[in-house]
Amino acid sequence: MYSKFQLAKKYLHYYFTASSGKGHGIHSPFVFDFIKNILQDKTDYGCYPVIEKMRQQLLMQKTEIGVEDFGAGSSVIKSNKRVVADMAASSLKPKKYAQLLFRIVQYYKPETIIELGTSFGITTAYLAAGNTHAKVYTIEGSEAIAEIARKYLERSGPGQVELITGNFNDTLPGILKKIDHTGLAFIDGNHRKVPTLDYFHQLMNSCGSSSILIFDDIHWSAEMEEAWAKIMHHSSVTLTIDLFFIGIVFFNADINHKQHYTIRF
Repeated sequence: MYSKFQLAKKYLHYYFTASSGKGHGIHSPFVFDFIKNILQDKTDYGCYPVIEKMRQQLLMQKTEIGVEDFGAGSSVIKSNKRVVADMAASSLKPKKYAQLLFRIVQYYKPETIIELGTSFGITTAYLAAGNTHAKVYTIEGSEAIAEIARKYLERSGPGQVELITGNFNDTLPGILKKIDHTGLAFIDGNHRKVPTLDYFHQLMNSCGSSSILIFDDIHWSAEMEEAWAKIMHHSSVTLTIDLFFIGIVFFNADINHKQHYTIRF
């Protein structure tokens, strides 16, 4: 993974070279619509304070749990015995991006959502709140973390969430076999090139023209950047949006030539 200094340099380059988050100079009607109605949506939705209260409770929880790590590992905490508050501080997706996931789901209304990497359930709650009629399948490698997530997800309100524990390699194929179509998937775990590309190819087989794949930490390391580059250039992908900390993939059949946008957010 990149050091904090390397990541800061990359972020500064992104910030000063990315397209304006206001839509200036964006010639794609689809992307302009995405910016106007999703990125720029400042509405304070009712689920925001409810889910953010969950986050604050996690950030104060001093319980120590044993954690199995199936991914690339934490960049902050190395011990298998970890304090919940410390894990929450280092691993929960920031409010800005978690609420963006909610707005993406709310706007495009995917009916089946898959999340690889539940953590403590904050992003899961936002995904479920975005479309309460959707079925959300979320996978968490650690049983101890999943147990805490279940308790918080029960408090977060309406939504159909099925939390599955285990290695993504073992659990994702089973989910894909029992669904007809992946509407949206958020891939937030195992930040390595080969597994990321493997998840992409598995999910892509269940995607249609309205499907959306969202990859977390696409600039986390050189190999994640390599994975993102391969995903961008895949023949089935028509549009990608790089927001630095996440990358969004569309398979929109109405877009007749490949497009890639880096947008300041």
